[in-house]
Amino acid sequence: MADHAQPVLIAGAGPVGLTAAHELARRGIPVRLVDAAAGPATSSRALAVHARTMEVLDQMGTLDRLLPLGRRVTHFTMHRRGRTLVRFETNYRTLPTRYPFSLMVDQVVTERVLRERTAELGVPVEWGVELAALRQESDSVRVTLRHADGRTEEAGAPWLIGADGGRSTVRKQLGMRLIGDSTQVWLNADVTLDADLPPDSNHLLHTDPGTLLLVPFPEPGKWRVVDTADTDGAEDPERVRRRLAGKIGRALGRPVAVTAPTWLSVFTVQQRQITRMREGRCFLAGDAAHVHSPASGQGMNSGIQDAYNLSWKLADVIRGHAAPALLDSYDAERVPTGAVLLRSTRTATALVSLRTALAPALLTAGTAALRRIAPLRRKVEGRMIRGFCGLALAYPDSPLTRPSGAPDGAPAPGDRIGCDARAAAEHPGWSALRAELADPRWLLLATTPNTTGSARYREELARTAGEFGAAVAVRTVAGPGAPGELPDPDGRLRRELGLAPGEFLLIRPDGHLAARDRGPDRYPDVLRACGLLPEGAADARP
Repeated sequence: MADHAQPVLIAGAGPVGLTAAHELARRGIPVRLVDAAAGPATSSRALAVHARTMEVLDQMGTLDRLLPLGRRVTHFTMHRRGRTLVRFETNYRTLPTRYPFSLMVDQVVTERVLRERTAELGVPVEWGVELAALRQESDSVRVTLRHADGRTEEAGAPWLIGADGGRSTVRKQLGMRLIGDSTQVWLNADVTLDADLPPDSNHLLHTDPGTLLLVPFPEPGKWRVVDTADTDGAEDPERVRRRLAGKIGRALGRPVAVTAPTWLSVFTVQQRQITRMREGRCFLAGDAAHVHSPASGQGMNSGIQDAYNLSWKLADVIRGHAAPALLDSYDAERVPTGAVLLRSTRTATALVSLRTALAPALLTAGTAALRRIAPLRRKVEGRMIRGFCGLALAYPDSPLTRPSGAPDGAPAPGDRIGCDARAAAEHPGWSALRAELADPRWLLLATTPNTTGSARYREELARTAGEFGAAVAVRTVAGPGAPGELPDPDGRLRRELGLAPGEFLLIRPDGHLAARDRGPDRYPDVLRACGLLPEGAADARP
């Protein structure tokens, strides 16, 4: 058996590795976090933090620090030959969330916030420490670490998380390959524009030929410009500046002042992923496991969600709260999710680049129809949101999901538990549930029947809390006059969750619904079916 006093080793201290370190440390798991770089990144590849990622950061307790540092974007505007073709609004009507927007914030700022919070939990970053080699044994992973001064260190860890990016050493050492294709070559340029463009929107400019995508930074006037057609001259910032000024001016129909780029990058748009994200005691997350086109800003978001998905599972297994089989669900859930994201980002890439000969005519005719036909426009807005916000992600086929029916409009097993901003702010039950979802444990949320039989339900709930309480928070929700930790005076919480008297929900630590069932006898059975172990069970930790 491995020594569980040894820290989990995480290679890579970007947003993915920091998320994993934070969530393991928040659950009392010792962590060692190393990165080959000499220090924190100084340029930002990613800008967008999408709605689902904000929900994750809220549950982690870090979002309150990040929100004031970013710019909220709620529109997507298309331009051609001096005309605004269409200005899309965000449409989250079918995807309730407290964060119906994208937050534009430099990746270096997101990393700084995560790094500060992780350090407060006792996990510093060891900069200049490169993972050079690894070897798996039955109960540990043996690694060779190369320090900045040339010194090498042989070390062991019970588990290894590779969050070391698209050129991942961990992935290569495990003999895994990213499978997929490289499609186009684009250019990124961070500039300041005097263009009088609304900063609450991303802007797609058709430049005949090709397109520019403009994404706002939090700083006034600063934009990231993505050129999907012209990528030469990156070694000459002045040449790029003049070219961008001309293209932006033609698309907007007016002269535009553009400053010299503060950052330039030419990159190949890649759509690749591995076929599995676990090998023995090693896991891969983020760009080490899948790389995406930047068209819809999925890279950092999906990586943070990988790390969040993995960390609570690994912590439960290490602490003996769950059987080792729980870890199999990481691969089972996140590999299919990566495939879905690849499809959506491939579509977004085609829409952003508009490289077909018919694109200009189709763009003009299509946007004219959208302006005239409001229901069609709302439908398109809804599809756009679903493609990148992450809120539509569900795990119906996960080994942790216990299939069962759900009332119309209520979450089904595998769905995330989400509420809109107004409900979270105004309704005491939803507000209380939001607080419960910040607890790093599972949540068993039960109702009791409106009969004298409720005493037995409460006895079984108390017994379940005693047996599983280290891993599971046991709560009840009830109406006026009935005892319940989550208040629901008007019954709204129970209606929207689809909870009838005597029923209960089992909600995972990441906010996804694992099961809905009925009856006090079912509490321990459902918990065990999801791999959870009662206190005092035989030590099943590997």
